[in-house]
Amino acid sequence: MTELTLVSKQSRPLRPLVEAALANELRLVMAAIHQTEERLLEFEATYGMVTTEFIARFENDELEETLEYVEWVGEHRLLNHLQEKAETFKGCLLYTSDAADERSSVDLGGRRIIKKKNKSKTIIVVVT
Repeated sequence: MTELTLVSKQSRPLRPLVEAALANELRLVMAAIHQTEERLLEFEATYGMVTTEFIARFENDELEETLEYVEWVGEHRLLNHLQEKAETFKGCLLYTSDAADERSSVDLGGRRIIKKKNKSKTIIVVVT
C-alpha cells in the first residue's frame, strides 16, 4: 500500500479537487483503453487471429517480425499498462481531515485513520 499526504493552507477543502482530478484521469485512461481495444480488434480482423494467439506465436518466433506485428505487440502491451493504471486509480481511497474534524476518525472500507492538522487541510490518498 502506498500513502500520499497532501496539506494545504487554503480554507477550501482538498477532497473535491483530488476526487475530480482522479476521476478525470480515470476517464482519460478508460478512453485510451477503449481506443487500444479497438485497434487490437482491427489487427485481429486483418490477420484472422485473436491477440492472445498472436502474442504466443510471435513470442515463439513462429511469425516474422514486421512493422505491423511490432505495432500489434505494442498495442497489446499498452493495453496491459493502461488496465493496470486504471486499477490503481480505482484502488485509491481518500481520507480527509475535514471528516475527521466531525468525529475522532474517518472510517472508509473498514480502514480507520486519525489525522488532524492545526489550521491546514490535510488529505491522505491511500492506494491499495
